[in-house]
Amino acid sequence: MKTSTKIIALGMLAMSCTFGTAVQAQKMAKEKTVMVGGAPMYPSKNIVENAVNSKDHTTLVAAVKAAGLVETLSSAGPFTVLAPTNAAFDKLPKGTVETLVKPENKAQLTTILTYHVLPGRFNAKMIWDAVKKGGGKASMKTVQGEELTFWTKGKDLYVRDHKGNDAKVTIADVNQSNGVIHVIDQVLMP
Repeated sequence: MKTSTKIIALGMLAMSCTFGTAVQAQKMAKEKTVMVGGAPMYPSKNIVENAVNSKDHTTLVAAVKAAGLVETLSSAGPFTVLAPTNAAFDKLPKGTVETLVKPENKAQLTTILTYHVLPGRFNAKMIWDAVKKGGGKASMKTVQGEELTFWTKGKDLYVRDHKGNDAKVTIADVNQSNGVIHVIDQVLMP
């Protein structure tokens, strides 16, 4: 191949890469995003791809990595994730997170994290409708196997864990390519 042909080919390749990146950027700019932790959450990205950009969910992301759940939460799903913020993890007794992310505690960490995941895509309206239909409460089975109970107070949606602790949904309906995230203010315990 002549040098001039190589230069033209490389130039065309560079232009196509630039054009492809520009098209992707335009597509993402048109998406209806929700801001979480100072970052836009793109519906075309999966749960993990979005979560890693939220400065409010660094502890959750580290825990998901330590539990080996990145591949699962990047898969097709769909999943509904109740995502505790860093502040929610900070409410746990001192040293809890540090202990849970140790390799020898992977099973316990996985149990806790999968308790925050529902199989399927459940937006806030679906959960509200289930609560209304259930006379003020709706129970839903988690990926971990136990149930969570949803309830409402005024305009707020809450979820109660197996131990009777309540978490408030602070940001609902953060759509993902493989499900939906609802940000919560407490860590749920099975």
